[in-house]
Amino acid sequence: MSSDRPSGSLLRARAGHDHSRVTFVELFFDLVFVFAVTQLSHALAEHLTPLGALQAVLLLVALWWAWIDTSWVTNWLDPAKLPVRLMLFVLMLVGLVLSASIPKAFESRALAFAFAYAFMQVGRSLFMLWALKGHSPGNYRNFQRIGAWHALAAALWIAGAFADAGTRLWLWALALLLETAAPSLGFWTPGLGRSTTEDWDVEGSHMAERCGLFIIIALGESVLVTGARFANLAWTPVTIAAFAVSFIGSVAMWWIYFNVGAEQASRRIAASRDPGRLARFAYTYLHMLLVAGIILVAVGDELILSHPLGHTDAKVAAVLLGGPALYLIGNLLFKRATADRPALSHMVGLALLAVLAPLALYVQPLTFSAATTAVLVLVAVWETVSLRSVAGGAPSTPRPAPDETLLR
Repeated sequence: MSSDRPSGSLLRARAGHDHSRVTFVELFFDLVFVFAVTQLSHALAEHLTPLGALQAVLLLVALWWAWIDTSWVTNWLDPAKLPVRLMLFVLMLVGLVLSASIPKAFESRALAFAFAYAFMQVGRSLFMLWALKGHSPGNYRNFQRIGAWHALAAALWIAGAFADAGTRLWLWALALLLETAAPSLGFWTPGLGRSTTEDWDVEGSHMAERCGLFIIIALGESVLVTGARFANLAWTPVTIAAFAVSFIGSVAMWWIYFNVGAEQASRRIAASRDPGRLARFAYTYLHMLLVAGIILVAVGDELILSHPLGHTDAKVAAVLLGGPALYLIGNLLFKRATADRPALSHMVGLALLAVLAPLALYVQPLTFSAATTAVLVLVAVWETVSLRSVAGGAPSTPRPAPDETLLR
């Protein structure tokens, strides 16, 4: 995209490799998803069953997709322009309806959730067609394809809202399958062909910063859940210990992602010959695992604060193990895609979590949570020590190899 912006264009002006900073209105938009993530973690904690977990996964993917699609759009559009700001404000309002519907999305508020989600996806695409027409022919054609996919998925969302509970689950799952598979298929559309990642003229540093901020949102939700729950409990040595374990776990998760990996990934995508490919794989797809892990850890924190002692049943053990494991897997894949070497510390951490699994049969939830948190701390310390020379010295020139080979 050229830095010479046509008169009347809503596109961002870009000059060389300058970093387009995330704007205040984008951060304001993200506040809706603080509420959404909180709603989702509470809903999962209250329905900790296989069906509840499946429903939570579907809702998480929908929330993430609504957010990441908006992040792609604001990577191209200039949020300083009034029409773009108004578009974001409308999406915020609809996003609040979407978030408020989460606890009963598969029950009495299914129609509200489905209409809100469909409106966000289709409405955003229509706005992009209006904004791009006459200014970016290639991306205009791209959003014709994207709009067609969103319209098809929207029909399934609405149909699911009117269906019975069992059919609704399958229709919504199919709708999400279409939306999540579409980027990998280049949004292939009859008569319009398909897009390539070279067509997606993404500003890599901006995308990296946007996704990093969403990780902050999810981690912040975890801290909010911990603090709110702790405030309503009697402050005994046991609850104080549970609070400390939860907080240390949040710090360890922040450290694992932000200490080295986030900045390294930002430099890599900025220097990539095909930033669209890396943005699609490392940020659009892999970050869902990171957010899922954080939400599951938040649920685990709420459980150990409420019931720190007693027997660790299978559901609690699955949450306390699954959250850190998902988070480490997501970071491992993310760093493999954006760095020159795999993260050995993360693989060892996953192995240690597997070793800890049988321990759940013999220890109390607080003790088991402390053990899984210790694994996260170990991974954070190991990576910091092993990469001290890289982090402390001048950053090396990023090589584009991973996104040109692994991501094909």
